Amino acid sequence: MASTTETDNFAARLAPVAGPAIMLLGMFMFALNDAMGKWLVASYGLGQVVLIRSVAALLILSPFLWHAGLKPIISAERPLMQFARVAFSTGEVFCFYYAVMYLPLADVMTYWLAAPIYVAAASPLLLKEKVGWRRWTAISFGFIGVLITLEPSSAMFTMPAIISIVGSVAFAFMLLTGRTLRGTPDKTLVFFQLLGAAIAGLIFAPFNWAPLNSSSEILLLCLLGVVAMLAHMLVNRALKISDAATVAPLQYTLLIWAIIFGWMFFGDLPRTTMLVGSALIIGSGLFIFFRERQLKARDTVLPAVPE
Repeated sequence: MASTTETDNFAARLAPVAGPAIMLLGMFMFALNDAMGKWLVASYGLGQVVLIRSVAALLILSPFLWHAGLKPIISAERPLMQFARVAFSTGEVFCFYYAVMYLPLADVMTYWLAAPIYVAAASPLLLKEKVGWRRWTAISFGFIGVLITLEPSSAMFTMPAIISIVGSVAFAFMLLTGRTLRGTPDKTLVFFQLLGAAIAGLIFAPFNWAPLNSSSEILLLCLLGVVAMLAHMLVNRALKISDAATVAPLQYTLLIWAIIFGWMFFGDLPRTTMLVGSALIIGSGLFIFFRERQLKARDTVLPAVPE
């Protein structure tokens, strides 16, 4: 029987790889959720898919909420900001599933990966954060990447492309409002997010409800919510056991899985402009992320230095 010391040593050796491994698994689950969503919205109404997905996810989340009690939900900070975040998150979900009905999964994912660039661009105005010339340069390259992905032409502003941009901006504002709600527990934020999507799905589902002809179809729709909840839980766990600088850049593996799933399930091959644009977006996002980490570390150290 292994001793406690041996077990602790094994856990210590495993820790450096556990966080990245869990984050990679979480990204795989998110990509799988997106591919399943693209498959399902081809047969079922948009509101119907969002409704069943959200209810299934709420059922998975309910034991954790029960354990935490109702106080974190009832006494949540800044109700108006909570409502704004829910509105942005709900709009983002509907825009995403609408976009993947008409566009390749990798294209839509590329637009969504630009959200951190929008956050960096909006933070000086909305969060009063200072952004220097280096990050403004990275932001500019990120916007160029978005334009390249759009393939500038007379047909660039199709409705799916416009919805993709609107959805990615809504996602960015969801992230921005989340920055102002750091005191709210993750489970509470996810609960409000799912509840908002469920209510919106309940409103829109009757307008385009498709019959559920078999138990396997119901199971697949519910599985969409289960996979989404597992993805959220894996990512949150990865961020708790590893430094953000180690695991956050792994979010860009979403694009790799989107390309693979798009080819396997839908026969979509990535366009050259999408690959070039995504490279600029990912490079810009990584630079902004590590630059912000560098500045936060410097600001932490500076006050301790004697004048």
